[in-house]
Amino acid sequence: MGAQVGGLSRAVTFLLAVACGLAVANVYYAQPLLDAMAAELGLREATVGIVVTVTQVGYGLGLLLVVPLGDLVERRRLVTSQMSLSVVALGVVALAPTVTVLLTGMAAVGLFAVVTQVLVAFSATLATPAERGRVVGTVTSGVVLGILSARTVAGFVSDFAGWRAVYGVSAVATLAVAVALFRVLPRERVQRGLTYPQLLRSVLTLFVEERELRVRAVLALLTFASLTTLWTPLVLLLGAPPHSLSHSEVGLFGLAGVAGALAASRAGRLADRGLGNATTTAALVLLLVSWVPIGWAASSLGALGLGIITLDLAIQALHVTGQSELYAVRPEARSRLVAGYMMFYSLGSGAGSLASTVVFSKWGWTGVSIQGAALSAVALGFWAFSRRR
Repeated sequence: MGAQVGGLSRAVTFLLAVACGLAVANVYYAQPLLDAMAAELGLREATVGIVVTVTQVGYGLGLLLVVPLGDLVERRRLVTSQMSLSVVALGVVALAPTVTVLLTGMAAVGLFAVVTQVLVAFSATLATPAERGRVVGTVTSGVVLGILSARTVAGFVSDFAGWRAVYGVSAVATLAVAVALFRVLPRERVQRGLTYPQLLRSVLTLFVEERELRVRAVLALLTFASLTTLWTPLVLLLGAPPHSLSHSEVGLFGLAGVAGALAASRAGRLADRGLGNATTTAALVLLLVSWVPIGWAASSLGALGLGIITLDLAIQALHVTGQSELYAVRPEARSRLVAGYMMFYSLGSGAGSLASTVVFSKWGWTGVSIQGAALSAVALGFWAFSRRR
């Protein structure tokens, strides 16, 4: 199937990246569509962030209840089952007649989107140790591109056929990728050392035993709260005067962060060379600096674009480095390690989304920028403190 990347062919690695990107995109489609959803279903601007928050709550539950199963059951079957259920959830969202049904569907979309983490852990297991960081970086590049393209695709499809069509199209694409994965992913020999309740309890045990997990989880909470602080209220800023951009135009700003996808792969290589901590420090400094141009978004779209490039590069470098460091800690518990780490990612993303829409409604973009910069500064301070310890 082509040249090899570690223990995986490049073709399979590419398919894993596509699957990860498609799955994570389902979580982010809503961000440029919040105003359209609010107008059709009667949500207020100050509370429309609940759509993103509910999705992140579902994602968090999936991380706690589903991702650890990757250490217990055959992962090919787990992956294809999750993606099949995602198709159903996306259909519910596309047809939702009320806010209640919409929120229920979005929670289910988040719940099954955690297949991304199962796939990343699977790729780390199939790769050779010497190139694990590069393989994880390549697959995670698909995640980054999924996050970035989600906003662009959602904007264009919504302008052409309405926001519901975004989820209908994704359901069809998800089904196609699920079939492809079932055909190419290798079967695994399952070693049943733990029961399911023991497996879930062991996630908490890992937090007690592994300092690296505790540190990386707190960084994930703070940095992804900073990320959604930018993206959730952005459509409310850009869709109103003086910018008055369409969904398609707002979505194009997602492409400004393509540099983040490049950073994901590079950061993995740096982690392979033992430079994970230095990469983390540099990325946290970049994250804080990115809020300076972002703060000028109300008056300058150019400054906003520069800020988005810098912020996405920093976030994805942190994400790939954090995962690469964790996968080296306990090889037999990779799914549980990533589940614990990503639960904090989800908590941060949900909290940042909800808080930023409230802040925007009261204090405008200046308040949003202060919130994002403060979260970034706390993350940098926490990392510096953890290094001294």
